[in-house]
Amino acid sequence: MRAIEMTEGYAAVYGRTGQKVTRKFRCTTGARSGRVVANPATCNKPINFKKSQKLAITKRSRPSMIKYKAARAKQFNPASKRLAGVQKIRPRKTRKV
Repeated sequence: MRAIEMTEGYAAVYGRTGQKVTRKFRCTTGARSGRVVANPATCNKPINFKKSQKLAITKRSRPSMIKYKAARAKQFNPASKRLAGVQKIRPRKTRKV
C-alpha cells in the first residue's frame, strides 16, 4: 500500500478515551464512512457482520441504559467538557490594517 493511499479517506478530529482527550479520525470513505475511529487504517477494513449484529441486538435490548450512560458521561466526565471546547469551530482572527 502506498503512503498516499493511507492518508486519504479520513479527517483528524478529537475524541474521548476514558478520562483523556485523544486525536481520532473520522472516516470519509470506505465501509465505515462517517464513523470516528482510533486508527485511519480501520476505515477500509471489512465489517465483521457477526459483531455488528450482536451490538445491534444489545442496543435494542437496553436503549434507555445506553442513553443514560452517555448523558451521564457527557455531564460529569471532565474529558467531555474539555472535548466540547476543543471541537468548537472558532472564527479566524483577522489582522487589522
